Amino acid sequence: STNRQVTYSKRKNGILKKAKEITVLCDAEVSLVIFSSTGKMSEFCSPSIPLIKILENYHKSSGRKLWDAKHEYLHSEVERIKKENDNMQIQLRHLKGEDLTSLNPK
Repeated sequence: STNRQVTYSKRKNGILKKAKEITVLCDAEVSLVIFSSTGKMSEFCSPSIPLIKILENYHKSSGRKLWDAKHEYLHSEVERIKKENDNMQIQLRHLKGEDLTSLNPK
């Protein structure tokens, strides 16, 4: 109903405002995710810390497992590919004659 939508909107804005305030006033790490009855998502995360760090802290503090083995594997694959990409970028710069100071003399 329209009344519920108005109430939701006001309360959502209020709680988002409070989340921002506690972050600024108390230097707290806050993450907030709200889904409306229609499935629309609203979110807030303290600007001083990445969301992944807040989730990791939650995981450690609560003892709840947030990521299953597949997600952990995919995360490690992403990290591995990032490192591989970094190495390939360095090699490409060397081949182009750029950044030769990082070459190891043989």
